[in-house]
Amino acid sequence: MLAVGDGALGFRKALAEVFPETREQRYWVHKTANVLDSLPKSAQPGTKKAIQDIYNAEDRDHAEAAITTFAQLYGAKFPKAANKITEDQDQLLTFYSFPAEHWIHLRTTNPIESTFAAVRLRTKVTRGAGSRTAALAMVLKLVESAQQRWRAVNAPHLVALVRTGARFERVQLVERPEQLAA
Repeated sequence: MLAVGDGALGFRKALAEVFPETREQRYWVHKTANVLDSLPKSAQPGTKKAIQDIYNAEDRDHAEAAITTFAQLYGAKFPKAANKITEDQDQLLTFYSFPAEHWIHLRTTNPIESTFAAVRLRTKVTRGAGSRTAALAMVLKLVESAQQRWRAVNAPHLVALVRTGARFERVQLVERPEQLAA
């Protein structure tokens, strides 16, 4: 239904080939870092706040308005930074098509990255586990340990609705197309 990731071209290409119906959500932390990296240090605090105004907007309409404001504020002086947001607008705002309770989970890949960070930390310390079997056992135990600290999905009852294709617009479940006109 939805894949969350950074702008990795291999990921995007594979996703389009293997799961063509899957929608894509860009990872906001990486996008923010990429935008800030293209700016002088003096402009970064204000830019970071403007980016947060986009992904923390109350709905997609407000997020689109925040992107327009961002482009107006930074486009003339820092066109490269502004383009990083405007050119990926659809993929950055995909999460607004899902229940508002899920937005916090959909803007980020932190649950995946945090788990693998723990595994990466331990495997670097041990400098190899010896055998393939030992490495797999160590990774399994590390992931099981990390699993105990995972945060549950907000509003899990809505996951079933999303999986069946329910649509959410302006933070509301759209049961019938005629509701959109109202």
